[in-house]
Amino acid sequence: MKVKHKDSLTRTLLISISLLTIGILLWIIAYIFVNGISHIDLVKLFPPMVSTLFIVVIGLAISAPIGIGAAIYLNEYAKDGKFVRGIRFATESLAAVPSILFGLFGMMFFQINLKLGFSMLSGALTVSMMVLPTIVKTTEEALKTVPTSYREGSLALGATKYATIAKVVLPSALPGILTGIVLGMGRIVGETAAIYLTAGTMYRLPLSAMESGRTLAVHLYLLAKEGISFDEAYGTALVLLVVILCLNLTTYFIGNKLNKSSSK
Repeated sequence: MKVKHKDSLTRTLLISISLLTIGILLWIIAYIFVNGISHIDLVKLFPPMVSTLFIVVIGLAISAPIGIGAAIYLNEYAKDGKFVRGIRFATESLAAVPSILFGLFGMMFFQINLKLGFSMLSGALTVSMMVLPTIVKTTEEALKTVPTSYREGSLALGATKYATIAKVVLPSALPGILTGIVLGMGRIVGETAAIYLTAGTMYRLPLSAMESGRTLAVHLYLLAKEGISFDEAYGTALVLLVVILCLNLTTYFIGNKLNKSSSK
């Protein structure tokens, strides 16, 4: 009876915590929606949206190949030792660095030393370092979920290790890899401090990666910080929230699709 009572109590506690989490999320969404739905101006938000797109595309184009490649090396090629443990420790440490420090580093190195100035490229290079640990970790965990029998079967049929990884392991781990990429994308979209110090705050439509601009998150920050318009800030927050929710839903949809196709 005591065991059943403890199980029931634990179940009730976990359900309550889950409902509380969902309730907080719905409350935030509803609050932003009510205050921002009537203040959305997509014409004014077009330049920040383009700037955000620049940062996301360039940042992921840099971090995704490096992160996926590093995870493949760690999980498929490297043998456990001091070097591998050092890489994993460095990756975990990089994930714990505050974004403002990434911004200061990007400002000093990319903006000043490399003379890239306030530009989309400076911001993208900075955020690519921020999301790299996320992509490495999620990709490595996704690769670990692929059964060893898949690798052994492919090698037994005469396939090379490279062919096994490219045609057997990676397709099976693709849902998890995509999840890491989209999580990184979500962090880039919502980042403020690092982009504020590297890409700039100028309200303009960037036509190249070497021009400065203002992302949606930075635009929201400036509207609220300077007290320019809290109504516009709520409208921008709603657009930003919709973008992030769409990314999460896209990840869920793609992951389910790929899981269903791989199970057939």
